[in-house]
Amino acid sequence: MEKKDYKKIYKEFYGQSVKKISILEVPKLNYLMIDGVGDPNTSKEYQDAVEALFSVSYTIKFMLKKGEENIDYGVMPLEGLWWADDMNNFLVDNKELWKWTMMIMQPDIVTMEHVTTALEEVAKKKELPSLSKVVYKEYNEGLVAQIMHIGPYCDEAPTIEKLHKFITEEGYELTGLHHEIYLSDPRRCTPEKMKTIIRQPIKKSNHREIV
Repeated sequence: MEKKDYKKIYKEFYGQSVKKISILEVPKLNYLMIDGVGDPNTSKEYQDAVEALFSVSYTIKFMLKKGEENIDYGVMPLEGLWWADDMNNFLVDNKELWKWTMMIMQPDIVTMEHVTTALEEVAKKKELPSLSKVVYKEYNEGLVAQIMHIGPYCDEAPTIEKLHKFITEEGYELTGLHHEIYLSDPRRCTPEKMKTIIRQPIKKSNHREIV
């Protein structure tokens, strides 16, 4: 049986150094995704979305392991895109109005047929409210800057500010959606040791100083 470690294959995207900020070109990748709105700490919609994504991802993993593909791999970490219609609500931590896309990257061997079959299998075993919301699609993030945050989610603000300052100082502008990659399982890791990659899409600034 062939074994693959996609965290190592995509090490530069999922193995961010804690000592520096990186600027990377993220390729087109395929994800299982669910859109929603609300405070991730209290929203049942959010919890339902996470459960559905992992249920389908693990079902696909075991399908490929037991099927003719004969490949074993670790399910990739949960990721989230975050925004608000009025970004003032996002910046002042008004989480009830936050919008999000939760997602899990899938290996390039995974096809829509695999996803469809997995959705059917999960539906037979569990009644998951968010299962019908799962979509499988490509996400092309492109040029990004990213930093590693160590500690609880509620303490991310200084890390995000550091990242945004770096982006500006390097002559870039923020574009796209705030992106977080959750490398630690909060059920098994103490808050102060949790690792989260903070990623921000960027583009070269068109601003020119007039001398």
